[in-house]
Amino acid sequence: MLCEMCGKDVELTSRVRVEGSVLNVCAECAHFGKAVDPPPVAPATVARARPTLYPGGASRGPGGGRSLQERDLYQEIGEMELAPDWPKRIRIAREGLKWTPEDLGKKLNEKKSVVLKLESGSIHPPDDLVRRVERLLKVRLRADPSAPA
Repeated sequence: MLCEMCGKDVELTSRVRVEGSVLNVCAECAHFGKAVDPPPVAPATVARARPTLYPGGASRGPGGGRSLQERDLYQEIGEMELAPDWPKRIRIAREGLKWTPEDLGKKLNEKKSVVLKLESGSIHPPDDLVRRVERLLKVRLRADPSAPA
């Protein structure tokens, strides 16, 4: 395994929180942070922990209460891709508001040429520009790829 701090190839890494980030590091780099998980223990010596009882008889076992958990933001957001007809949606929405490409460019803080390239589909817009266009024109440019067409 590779140490995520120094890059050494080591047999065993441990999870350490360094300035708010959880890293898999070698034993030499582990002192730069605070251990997140206990060190690995042989399976025969692991004892089953009993849940702690709290006032009122409620138990807070694994997963109960508030804890720091790593989250995969890409899973939470979901896969969203541009709809196949996104350039047409931009042009129709702009024309519906009776704006010229130059007007839309000024409102988006972009050049007229960028708006024309968007409407022709010759560029793939970055996510922040897609969000700004959707918000300004009140139109959806993204679609869930798993949804039927």
